[in-house]
Amino acid sequence: MKKIFGGILLLFLSLTVFAQEVKPDIITKTNGEEMKGKVLEITDSEVKFSYTGETTVYTLKKSEIAKITHSSGRVETFSSTTAPTETKTEAAPAGQKPVSADSRNKVAVLPFAFIKDGQSATDVLSEKVQAETYSYLSKHSGIYTLLDPRTTNALLIKAGVTKDNIKGYTMDEICKMLGVEYVIEGIVSVNLVNQSNYQSNNGAAKTQNNTKSSDRKTTYSGSSYSTSSQNYSTTLNLNIYNDKGASVYSQERKSLFNTTQDAYIATLEYLLKRTPLYTK
Repeated sequence: MKKIFGGILLLFLSLTVFAQEVKPDIITKTNGEEMKGKVLEITDSEVKFSYTGETTVYTLKKSEIAKITHSSGRVETFSSTTAPTETKTEAAPAGQKPVSADSRNKVAVLPFAFIKDGQSATDVLSEKVQAETYSYLSKHSGIYTLLDPRTTNALLIKAGVTKDNIKGYTMDEICKMLGVEYVIEGIVSVNLVNQSNYQSNNGAAKTQNNTKSSDRKTTYSGSSYSTSSQNYSTTLNLNIYNDKGASVYSQERKSLFNTTQDAYIATLEYLLKRTPLYTK
């Protein structure tokens, strides 16, 4: 009986020693905290874990983990993550948004400069060309997403950017403000070249033949009309910049002897078709 009792006691002590020799998995978080227990599962983005002596399963994001030291001694590091205490984030200048992956393939159209007969035109005309550019290109945007003009203008106003001071900002700064990868800007110049007047007269004579020659009368009837037309010279300059401030497209096209001020629209569409952002 003593031998049986001694054997049971020896077995119990052996199991206790064995249990004490089993090393836990150690998770070292990015903030320096250590978690000891058992790693149950590792997925592409998460790690499932239980503390020693517990059955509750905890789920951690990989972005929170610096490394895992497994009970076997193998160390698994997550080099793509950095402890917050070691991370230095460069502050963006006032009015700017930080660069983000969300800006990829996004395009904003700025209000165009509109010059009529050498004078800067109203904001209405500038925003009219902006809206026409957005409307045409959005139908042929392909993989690109265009920011609607109202949102674009609102973001510029919030950032303190106006047509008077926009030249004080680089295009990469404008891209960051708007959260886009590309910005489109341009200048429309419309000048009155000449004015032509046309006049035409039509008439007819009628003589009464059923009376004496002395009593015959000749009457005249006719009409006249005149028309005038104005001819305009249009120059359109179109530029596209990326979020690094580099020019990816820049073209200028002139159009002579247009009879309406809106003739620039055909020139605008001609140039847009030849930009890298246009898709058939």
